[in-house]
Amino acid sequence: MENPAYDIKNTDNIPDLIIHDAMILTMNPEFKVYVDGAIVIKNDRILAMGDTSDILEKYSAREIMDGSGKLVMPGLINTHTHVPMTIFRGYADDMPLHEWLYDYIFPVESEFVNSDNVTLGTKLAMAEMIRSGTTTFNDMYYHIEDIATVVDQVGMRAVLSEGLIDFPAPNSPTPADGLKTSEELIKKWGKHSRITISVSAHAPYSCSSELIQSAKALADKYQVPFNIHVAETRKEFDQTMKDFNLTPVGYLDQLGVLGPNVIAAHGVHITPDDIQILAQRGVSVAHNPECNMKLASGVAPIPELMKAGVKVGLGTDGVASNNDLDLFNEMNTAAILHKLNSLDPTVLDAQSVVEMATMGGARVLGMENEIGSLEPGKKADMILLDMMQPHAHPIYNIYSLLVYSMKAADVETVLVDGKFIMRDRKLLHLDEKSIYGKIEEVALRIREKNNLLSPSKPPKH
Repeated sequence: MENPAYDIKNTDNIPDLIIHDAMILTMNPEFKVYVDGAIVIKNDRILAMGDTSDILEKYSAREIMDGSGKLVMPGLINTHTHVPMTIFRGYADDMPLHEWLYDYIFPVESEFVNSDNVTLGTKLAMAEMIRSGTTTFNDMYYHIEDIATVVDQVGMRAVLSEGLIDFPAPNSPTPADGLKTSEELIKKWGKHSRITISVSAHAPYSCSSELIQSAKALADKYQVPFNIHVAETRKEFDQTMKDFNLTPVGYLDQLGVLGPNVIAAHGVHITPDDIQILAQRGVSVAHNPECNMKLASGVAPIPELMKAGVKVGLGTDGVASNNDLDLFNEMNTAAILHKLNSLDPTVLDAQSVVEMATMGGARVLGMENEIGSLEPGKKADMILLDMMQPHAHPIYNIYSLLVYSMKAADVETVLVDGKFIMRDRKLLHLDEKSIYGKIEEVALRIREKNNLLSPSKPPKH
């Protein structure tokens, strides 16, 4: 008898895609792994999954994809980015955050952050994220309208917020302008299936108490996430203690802005009392280990936060301070960093780190019912990794393999909302060569403006 899965019928009810004979890492509550599994996709959601023999007996599809030698897993979720800053990758390295930010980044942003460069930097960032298995990201920057347009065209999923700050921003002369822009964008993009417009205030040291409270009130009004950098450096911690006799977390709590929709980026310099406040208020933390290491900001107490029940996701921060958007690197760094910092090899085990980059990120963004795991009814956001690699064998513990051995380059195929955005390592909606050439043109103008040495030999495209 012919297998019904290969009887392709042109009906409205037939699923769009079946991937079979693959290892499937579900990241569901039971952490189910199918060694020889199949997954059925219809429209933008997962219809069914199970052992290959069972799925192929029950289902047909418009396309049948052989997953032999592949690992299928949820797309990775980057909970803290500034994606257009790809145009500043390597511009100002090896210095403390305050000097890096105020003496280099803010000045260069004021001159070179515009609609065209934000669009270009976002395209470069998305190419990098898709190639490294990220399907969803949470961004705080400027010209969010342009970022949203690229997200819409490319097919990723994103939470986007206009960066509110006390001094004039590239597209907001005043904080009031920024708040107005944020509200207009929430209304415009509110019904988009892959884009959520949120609200952000840059940080307690760069925003007045009134701006922070106004931004949080706007986020609450529309029930969207609220992003803010919190306790990233010792300098910030000491200054807040000097000015208010409160920690950064305590200061924000006194302002009444902490709550379940708050995403606190970094959370490095926090006390045990701060941890309890974050847990009690339901605040989430976006952990950016590589950025914190590179800027010598410190090590966030992630094991303690997780033990207290605080929701934690992984982030890369912007590439001007990381310098990449690779969550595979970030998973590896997070696992190793906290073992070294605690002198305990059992801290933050591999499974916990993979969960942080998938379901953990989904919880941080308030999307745990839609993304973060592969389960029937959830969005079909997933990545396929090529396991036919020397460093992918042997397999004893798939989570350990992912965190300590696998690479971003192993990502072969990416789907968001059940649609391919990269297939067999080919990006479907981005012209990478064109992007590279235009990025180098922008970099040349930045170098000339700032009297920087030219690279020895720019790459040819």
